[in-house]
Amino acid sequence: MKTPKQKSIDFIKNLLFALVAALLIKSFLIETSRVPTGSMETTIKVGDFLFVNKFIYGASSPRNIPFTDVALPYFQLPAFKTPEKGEIVVFEYPGDRDDLHSNAITNYVKRCIATPGDTIQIIDKVVFINSVEAPIPTHIQYSNPYPRPAGVSHPYIFPKGSGWNEDNYGPYAIPKKGDIIDLHIGNIEWWRTIIDREFGRRVVSKRDGKIFIDEKEVTSYEIKKDYYFMMGDNRDDSADSRFWGLVPHDLIVGEALMIYWSWDPSYSFAEIFKLVGSTRISRIAKIVR
Repeated sequence: MKTPKQKSIDFIKNLLFALVAALLIKSFLIETSRVPTGSMETTIKVGDFLFVNKFIYGASSPRNIPFTDVALPYFQLPAFKTPEKGEIVVFEYPGDRDDLHSNAITNYVKRCIATPGDTIQIIDKVVFINSVEAPIPTHIQYSNPYPRPAGVSHPYIFPKGSGWNEDNYGPYAIPKKGDIIDLHIGNIEWWRTIIDREFGRRVVSKRDGKIFIDEKEVTSYEIKKDYYFMMGDNRDDSADSRFWGLVPHDLIVGEALMIYWSWDPSYSFAEIFKLVGSTRISRIAKIVR
């Protein structure tokens, strides 16, 4: 017969074991993610909560202190596969087009459209990969049926100074690890942010018509990472790679698997009964694809 003290010790041991097991599962196998925006409507809706397979792309130890933007050193396990075109991917937002990094650690959910080495082009809203029309997602939608004409540039499009817009874009070759990029005054703004981010600090400068990286004059640069082009299925209401740029492989968290919960986010937790009552039963356990 166990004493009350022994029962308390056993309870604490079991609780600690459960916490450690939950931490390991969350760190290396399954992540959860909330969908805050409508960029993937109606494939994924605002208010959906997702299970994310972290294992398949190479799980990592925690990247930040939970509930904070304090980054942690982390290690990553070998991947079983790399993201493929058409898969719905969860990743850490790399930051706006011209920023060195994001001000907050935020997970985004988008569809992988192009992978390292691919060439993407958008003609009147139609996406082509390597000159072949890309498969159209089942729930793709447009709020504006009329494309912005080619030649009418969007000032915030990626890469900077390209002269493209969200509906007529490219062709743009997605860089891959080991690519040698020729650099000159005419294209340095295309590559400035990618190079700075690979160094983790501002290293690109130009003086007297010459390009410098970390104060060394250069005419080329070797890409250090693989990159991916992400887009939302809600094409006219999606801030994605067309605007803020590419996602490096090391910021990819995992593949979106399944909706485990869904409700109407227009209700706050102060309206808990209405919030629970808005649960969208038909979306629970739905596989996302």
